[in-house]
Amino acid sequence: MTTGRRPQTRLGSLLAALAITGASLLLGLPAHADEPSAGAAPGPKEAPRVDLVLDVSGSMTATDIQGKSRISVAQQSLNEVIDALPAETEFGIRTLGANYPGNDKNQGCQDTKQLFPVGKTNKVEAKTAVATLRPTGWTPIGLALRGAAQDLGKGETTRRVVLITDGEDTCTPPDPCDVARELASQGIHLVVDTLGLAHDDKTRQQLLCIANATGGTYTDVRTQEQLTDKVKQLVDRSNDTYTVTPVKTAGTDKCESAPVLAPGVYTDREKFSEHRVYKVPVKAGQELRASVSVGLDRPVARDYGVLLQATSATGQELVRGTDAGSSRTDLVSTGLRWSTADSTGYVTASPTASSGSAKDSKDSKDKPETTVCLVVSNSLAPQAGVQADPGLPLELTVDLASSSPAPEGAAMGLGRGWILLLTLTLAGLVFGLLFGWIARWRIAVWREN
Repeated sequence: MTTGRRPQTRLGSLLAALAITGASLLLGLPAHADEPSAGAAPGPKEAPRVDLVLDVSGSMTATDIQGKSRISVAQQSLNEVIDALPAETEFGIRTLGANYPGNDKNQGCQDTKQLFPVGKTNKVEAKTAVATLRPTGWTPIGLALRGAAQDLGKGETTRRVVLITDGEDTCTPPDPCDVARELASQGIHLVVDTLGLAHDDKTRQQLLCIANATGGTYTDVRTQEQLTDKVKQLVDRSNDTYTVTPVKTAGTDKCESAPVLAPGVYTDREKFSEHRVYKVPVKAGQELRASVSVGLDRPVARDYGVLLQATSATGQELVRGTDAGSSRTDLVSTGLRWSTADSTGYVTASPTASSGSAKDSKDSKDKPETTVCLVVSNSLAPQAGVQADPGLPLELTVDLASSSPAPEGAAMGLGRGWILLLTLTLAGLVFGLLFGWIARWRIAVWREN
């Protein structure tokens, strides 16, 4: 697939953004406020909740991030994140290794504490608390994750833990991967995103394991700006997705065996340069709206793209949306819209408009469903030395709404244009002749006098 940016790419990304921000995902998913999603139920009224777990162990004194210590980079990033917190987000901070300076490992491995409780944030108090932190002790990541789960509590909406650390757990048991699996198995809608400030393989493997177990992402942090931007993005993602918990699904390589999706939000993982296929039944008079976001949770090679296609069951392409890039970002998104025209065939649609008009309800009931296959593919490749497994996290949103009337054809608009042009031409000709005749008459009168 090409990574060149098509004219519809911008619109595809906009549709993805609209699907995300209109959520009720990542999203109840109406593309317009006056068009409710088919079969969508009101989402719970809980606020988005985020608990940031910060490693303050002794190794955070290392000065290897743009000449600054790891702890100072983390503190500065947290200050910027706190300043940018959305008003509705309930935010908290938990530390590990921040309070016990001694050499007793048993005691040091119990050192995890809630620095700032999860709730409505007093930004001055939160930033003051962060400023007091000094690298001290051990690294009980597993215990800290259990504490963060308790900080966030239970509910029907997704909660996020954002773990920032520069090393692996030095206090196992409990093993942090086992803790992550344990939390995931409890069904408490907890996602753990991990950010690594050190770059050794052992730490990377452990943080990937934690993220994978809970459906989160892992980011290898190299600069303060990257850390700040990533944490802000994760907080914003929590704010976007808290009303609906995405459903795990598993796409296949063929439409015949693909899972059937109803309107909603879904998560999956896609390998580098892979195709994942899903099926959506679309009735006559309905418009399919879909978007996909692929998280780049590890360094990828330059010149990449993501493609979302809607095809018929026989493989005929109906419409596509693409997004492409050539440098490091954290998310690539695109979207598409397609509606049925009649029961006898398909109409290829541009993402700029609906491909068909809605029939009256009686006609629609008499027409069969159309099976549309959504194909997600990518042209991503890992950088040298980066682990390819597991696949990249993707989030797919699906919505069905009443199709909007087709716009007037280009020929009709062009016809009106030619009529206007002809009218102006004739008017100009008549005016020119009249003006010329008057000018000649005035010259003749002037000569006679």
